[in-house]
Amino acid sequence: MTPVPAPRVLASLFLAAIIVFTLTPRAAAQYRPLPAGSYGAANNPVGEPYHVEFSYNLWSPEPNITIASESLGIAGTDINVQADLGVQKKTTYEFRLVLRPGKKHKFRFNYIPLKYDADTVLTGEIIFNGIKYPVNTTVGTLLEWRTYRVGYEYDFVSNPKGFFGMVLEAKFTDINVELNSAIANEYARVQAPIPAIGAIGRVYIARYASITGEFTALKLPDSINAEYGGHYYEWEVYGTVNFTKNLGAQVGWRAHDLAYLAKQDSGSAKLGGFYFGGTARF
Repeated sequence: MTPVPAPRVLASLFLAAIIVFTLTPRAAAQYRPLPAGSYGAANNPVGEPYHVEFSYNLWSPEPNITIASESLGIAGTDINVQADLGVQKKTTYEFRLVLRPGKKHKFRFNYIPLKYDADTVLTGEIIFNGIKYPVNTTVGTLLEWRTYRVGYEYDFVSNPKGFFGMVLEAKFTDINVELNSAIANEYARVQAPIPAIGAIGRVYIARYASITGEFTALKLPDSINAEYGGHYYEWEVYGTVNFTKNLGAQVGWRAHDLAYLAKQDSGSAKLGGFYFGGTARF
């Protein structure tokens, strides 16, 4: 079975993602080294300023995911991976990198790999890639979901009390689903670069503690193409406690809301849950 193609309209929007990178020379021209007192003297928040920030978090999202894949003109069943395939919640990790050569300029990278596997006996008939899986069929499932985010952040406001800024980024999403049984081994794959825009803000509630909120989104208008569409919303709120200027701990809530339509293939996912981890700055 050939992979499910990414929605062509999403692929065409890859050009928009280039905006993120075309900002690089302009922003680089404005970069100045961060002086030690760039945030003031005694009121300087712990952890400010910094040039490089690494974060590593553990996340346990609820896999509320539904997929449908057609083949040979046979429409697929809307399959809920939890209810129909027995997929259970698992803990994964998140890696973040922030490069900050200027007070208001940040380049960001984020990677989250999700991998679920399960074996179950079907309690209802499903159709996937044109293949019918009857009731009582034993099915092995592999679901892999990888998300890469590359972006640029500009903070319009930045002072010892916090900051508020704009985020431009490209989200690279790679989703692979495999169903293996005595009847057939089938898979479907969706890959798409998705540009997004959003906002981020942080408030220091104490010199050593802060609360941060972020939201990024993309929605394709239904008028573009009736056969292709979708949306991608992502938001999170987290608190950070900085033990020293170089080390801190984080705890927060993150949610992803994704839906796509590619002709007769479709899918949706609402992934949400708490995460916690640590951060290091230099």
